[in-house]
Amino acid sequence: MKSEILRTLREASDGFVSGQVLSEKVGVTRQAVWKNITQLKEYGFVIDSVTNKGYSLVSSPDRLYAADIESRIDKGSLCQKVESFDTTDSTNTRAKQLAELGEREGTLIVAEEQTEGKGRRGRHWESKPFTSVYMSMILRPHIDPAHISGMTLLAALAVVKAIKQVCSTQPFIKWPNDIVLEKKKICGILTEMSSELDYINYAVVGIGINVNNSSFPEEIKDKATSIYLETGKKQDRAQLAAITAQYFGEYYREFIEAKSLKPFISEYNALLINRDKEVKILYGMQENASENKIETGIARGINDSGALVVDTAHGIECVVSGEVSVRGLYGYV
Repeated sequence: MKSEILRTLREASDGFVSGQVLSEKVGVTRQAVWKNITQLKEYGFVIDSVTNKGYSLVSSPDRLYAADIESRIDKGSLCQKVESFDTTDSTNTRAKQLAELGEREGTLIVAEEQTEGKGRRGRHWESKPFTSVYMSMILRPHIDPAHISGMTLLAALAVVKAIKQVCSTQPFIKWPNDIVLEKKKICGILTEMSSELDYINYAVVGIGINVNNSSFPEEIKDKATSIYLETGKKQDRAQLAAITAQYFGEYYREFIEAKSLKPFISEYNALLINRDKEVKILYGMQENASENKIETGIARGINDSGALVVDTAHGIECVVSGEVSVRGLYGYV
């Protein structure tokens, strides 16, 4: 109900919506409308009330609030339900728990803080509270489990597109799961799944975006940044979460229909920050381990399966994301 009230207030052509119109739109009594608006005000929404004009949404709090995010997502989008938490262990963990209980596809879990945020290969993801976007979406794709890595690439496209629209800045993709701005990481993506040999029970795509962070720990500040640090502007995190979820749903539906990454290859490669540049491929589970095999080559883009095509001295190498890390020859990108 609250999401529909907020959506109606946002869409008001003259800024105000009468209590009667809200009552009819939402399908509840005017008293119920008033109670919900009172609750929204208590949460931090500034809503004006003027006799004979109705209600007007003046501003929203800087919080990842389920009803607020839902109200910003188009009807008909894959995501129609959002669950929000001030604190959780990991949005991916919470999403997997809900998926096990039968939660529907497209449900989005967001949190202000993660106490056990996860990155690729089990790494810890720095999860400073009330500054970033931590979100995970439940999916039930009817595809071969071998193709699940495509979800990460689609999420990367959605994040880039959403940041460009909402934040008016152009990020790029560092294959396979990092989004970078000014050659530093602002976003990581982690896809997990529960599957049988040839069937996916469910998948979860987790996205962590550094949005309004003003600083980073000494050990990562040389390769991590935030949208705020690079643009000098505080960003609307709820809007960014909503638009990211919406764009991801569009890419996902097109992928399921096409049963291939082919429709996205050109768009992805145009955003690939290392395309046609020399990179080093680090094989092994520990990126800095001395026993790792390291190879260099020119990154050419992704192929139909989402592998990174690298032109090496030994020929063309198709690098699969689960096996390696790819870095710029002299640094992170």
